[in-house]
Amino acid sequence: MANHNAHTEHGDHGGHEGGHGSMKSYVIGFLLSIVLTIIPLVAVMNDMFSKQVTTVIILIMAILQFAVQLLFFMHIRDEKKPRYNLISLIFGLVIMLTIVAGSIWIMTYNAVAT
Repeated sequence: MANHNAHTEHGDHGGHEGGHGSMKSYVIGFLLSIVLTIIPLVAVMNDMFSKQVTTVIILIMAILQFAVQLLFFMHIRDEKKPRYNLISLIFGLVIMLTIVAGSIWIMTYNAVAT
């Protein structure tokens, strides 16, 4: 009777094999996230650059923040083959960029609105 839940012991991670990061990896990711958040905050709060440069800084920091989240917290680089999660992520990004670019295109070149 004591072994009826043997598959749910502490060592069993529900089919996930060692995909957890170390404390060092989490701390580095956390510090990078803080730095990548503070840089655009300082640029906006101190009005250091023009609006276009500030927008570019915010976008670059957002992309870097996305990469840090994927690499350090979502463990994309630690994934074993086949890489279904990475392929699904890339497909989702392509769909999202297509929708955003198409929406911007339509809003910019819409002859009815002008």
